[in-house]
Amino acid sequence: MEEKLHLTAEWDKTFPKSEKVNHRKVTFHNRYGITLAADLYEPKNAEDSEAARYEKRKALNAQRVIDYKNGSYQRAGGVVDPLPADAPFFVKDYHDYYKTSRGYHPRSLNSNDGWNVTSSLSFLNMPILQYSHEIRSAVLLVHGKKAHSCYFSKDAFEKLTGENKELLLIPGAVHTDLYDQVDVIPFDKMAAFFKENMRG
Repeated sequence: MEEKLHLTAEWDKTFPKSEKVNHRKVTFHNRYGITLAADLYEPKNAEDSEAARYEKRKALNAQRVIDYKNGSYQRAGGVVDPLPADAPFFVKDYHDYYKTSRGYHPRSLNSNDGWNVTSSLSFLNMPILQYSHEIRSAVLLVHGKKAHSCYFSKDAFEKLTGENKELLLIPGAVHTDLYDQVDVIPFDKMAAFFKENMRG
């Protein structure tokens, strides 16, 4: 049961309230059973992109409340099945893995009902590569050259600033090939990388 917290309605910050936002105090009960208090700032006149990220956040937060009341999580749906004839190639790759004997599993989210609808909520305000330039450890990025997601490793590689970084693109490989195609996965390269950089 959510704990009742008594919060002041007065502005109680050490900085002045901006006229660009609406402010109110909120409480919520998280999935670990803890009641949290927070200050909610809502933009008064947001740009379109900012507003879209805001309405998205609002919708996901509304779903989180519904999930909490229901005691279960609404799922977003796994890999589409049956596969549409005009599906993009990466959807076909996922289908070939998650929806066939190659990779189907009854407990796999992608094989069945998918992730929680609210799973992406924590990523909306978190630039994943924001602090990647601070990494000092050796980094080996391995990606299929034909993978739709290959841009992500390329972007990450560009942001790394250390001398001990390497980007290995596997010719002809798509995203799911590196899941289970043992003749494609560069085991020798990875073993050599770990041997070289985990000496100690």
